[in-house]
Amino acid sequence: SRPARGSSGKMAAPMSSGSRGPEPGAAPYGNFPNYSRFHPPEGRVSLLPQGLLRSLFPAAARPLLGLDVGCNSGELSVALYQHLLGLQDSDSSPEPPGAGKELKLLCCDIDPELIRRAQQSSPFPASISFASLDIMDSGAREPFLSSYLERFGRSSFDIGFCMSVTMWIHLNHGDRGLLEFLALLASLCTFLLVEPQPWKCYRAAARRLRRLGRADFEHFRSLRINGDMAASITRILTQDCAMELVCSFGSTSWDRSLLLFKSTSAAADG
Repeated sequence: SRPARGSSGKMAAPMSSGSRGPEPGAAPYGNFPNYSRFHPPEGRVSLLPQGLLRSLFPAAARPLLGLDVGCNSGELSVALYQHLLGLQDSDSSPEPPGAGKELKLLCCDIDPELIRRAQQSSPFPASISFASLDIMDSGAREPFLSSYLERFGRSSFDIGFCMSVTMWIHLNHGDRGLLEFLALLASLCTFLLVEPQPWKCYRAAARRLRRLGRADFEHFRSLRINGDMAASITRILTQDCAMELVCSFGSTSWDRSLLLFKSTSAAADG
């Protein structure tokens, strides 16, 4: 089912579920409680080719390690996992034997309530780990990611996912924060799949806050990195972060491109 859209075809602001839910749009980090109803996971994973993992990692040691930053309540993480491993999308099927040997996915989000929901509903608890983490807090991030990687004797992730997260980092941490965030992901991941929000989404997010009588995003009016965000993020990753653009997988129905980058750094774990 397609997400609810306003008359303009734009994404409707998530509505609260029940009286105790938050105001629509009152999610300063993009931590909407019903996000997947508005942007269903299949709208993204259907753009990714079958067999992508095998084509990217024909001979790499298994399990491959994946990092999903800003996973919300986990529906997209699970859909990505199923798609990458070629699993059937069936709620009734238990975790298939051997799937965890292929791919382990670490998913983090700033919102502990969304993470709790993800943990409760995950059909693959042995292979997908959900954790509450502010990725921009280096004091929390570094020991947490290091300890996860060390369990597998690894120093980096094979593939990272950053799906409609860059805008929230940018609005809350400014241009410098976005540059730091992209450099971090590039240093952590051999491949990186990014879905940047276009600039019109920044304006819509700022409008939502104003409608609610909230203070504007601290950095919104001072952002020098603006306009074509897919082009800006591509430029930052390729010029400043030792990555190359491998492929653009077209656009979702809500006008966001999926961009796949690869590290050109010799230090990346292959």
